[in-house]
Amino acid sequence: METAITTLLPVMEHFYTIQGEGFHQGRAAYFIRLGGCDVGCVWCDVKDSWDANKHPLMAVATLVEMVSATPAKLVVITGGEPLMHQLDALTHALQSKGFETNIETSGSHPLSGHWNWICLSPKKFKAPLPSILPFANELKVVVFNSSDFDWAEKYAAGVEKDCKLYLQPEWDKAAALMPLLIDYIKANPQWELSLQLHKYIGVE
Repeated sequence: METAITTLLPVMEHFYTIQGEGFHQGRAAYFIRLGGCDVGCVWCDVKDSWDANKHPLMAVATLVEMVSATPAKLVVITGGEPLMHQLDALTHALQSKGFETNIETSGSHPLSGHWNWICLSPKKFKAPLPSILPFANELKVVVFNSSDFDWAEKYAAGVEKDCKLYLQPEWDKAAALMPLLIDYIKANPQWELSLQLHKYIGVE
């Protein structure tokens, strides 16, 4: 049973594109979006990912073959909430082929897998586990309203000093929120602005 859990994963979609957010913005990356999420963000733009049972199980070996058929060097595992799944086998297989492995997670489930970069994007709907905070290379907080700045600082206090700190406006409210983010970052320059570049340039 353990083998099936670790080597078969529900995949909503997978594609080669440009990373649009955070520290690795602008880099070519192969995205693997896993099905399953129990966080339930009201503004989620991939709600079809929430039910893992809606998505076909794919073998780790098949995923690695698909990535290998592209010029990709970087693989980003996202969701949904990817840490709902045990990811050791997937990251081992990718890294053994020389791929860099990044994850985008809310941190609401125990950490698994071996990562070159962990982007922690905590959500109010289901808080991250405190144990994941020290492992975050990047803290990316989606700002939905003005109260989110204080909430972001709460998690910034729990990550390591070299963790990159990003504030990102929720896409549908970006125009209204942008002046607030700019003023906040100017007053608190430890933070940087993250934009969803892929939506501006029209790629997945």
